[in-house]
Parts: sequence; structure tokens; C-alpha cells
Amino acid sequence: MRTLTLAAALTAGAATSQFPEFSQQYAQRLGGAVDALAEVVADFDASAQAEGLTRAQALEQMQGTPFIDRRRIDMTRTFARYDKLRVDLAMLDTAGPFMRAYNAARMSDPQIARAAWAAYQPAMPLTFAGGIFAATGFIAMLLVIGILRLLLPTRRRRTA
Repeated sequence: MRTLTLAAALTAGAATSQFPEFSQQYAQRLGGAVDALAEVVADFDASAQAEGLTRAQALEQMQGTPFIDRRRIDMTRTFARYDKLRVDLAMLDTAGPFMRAYNAARMSDPQIARAAWAAYQPAMPLTFAGGIFAATGFIAMLLVIGILRLLLPTRRRRTA
């Protein structure tokens, strides 16, 4: 049981030690997504302004055919995603690994997370933050196993 506990704790420590690097890669991809969406938003706003319209007025005028209706819905979704990702980037861009962990809910865009995960390569973290995350995962797993051992009935060998 001790060997299994140690193996599980080491595995948890190794897994959590990867968070600082993954969160950094997520933030970099988030920045790229915000830049790309900013171009789309600026282009739409420039077209609307050229016609003397606000963004809301231009969206309101986008109706009449199924394609135009779909495009209005797509653009509305794009604006909402851009606004959300821009706020997320502002929070994560200047944050260190511990504040990124605190703001981990801001790393919830599925497209960006998939892209970051696809490009991510685990490595041995040799940073202070990596060590802290590894120790946290190790200790957390020891606590979980300890609590489970207290809560779950175990068979004890009888000595004769």
C-alpha cells in the first residue's frame, strides 16, 4: 500500500508541476486568438462606420436572407467571444504561475485549450513555481489517499 501511495503521489506531483508551462502556452495562444479576433472586429466596425452605422445598427440591418441572418448570428458570437477573451487575456497576461492557477477558470476556451494541449510537450520543470506545483500535487494526493484510507473499510490480516 505504501508503494502505491508513493507512486500515486509522485504521479500527481509530476502532473501538477506541468501547470505553469501549460498555462503560459495557453496565455500565448490566447493572445494570438485575441489578435486575430481584433482584426475581424475592427474590419466589421470600419465597414459599419463607413456606412454611418454603429456596430449594433449594422448588426440590426443584417437580415433578410438565411445567409445574412446566419452571418449576423456568427458576428454577434464573434464579438462576445472577443470581449470575453480580451478580458481573460488582460487577467492572465501579466499574471505569474500562481495567479494563473488562481485565475484558472479564465483558461476555459475549448478551442484555445485544445490547441495549447496539442502543441504542449511535458518537461521536467526546474523553476520555483514548477517545484511548488509538484509539491502541492504530491501532498494533495497523500492527503486524498489518507482520507480514503480512513473512510473506506479495510481488511486487516489476523495474526494467529
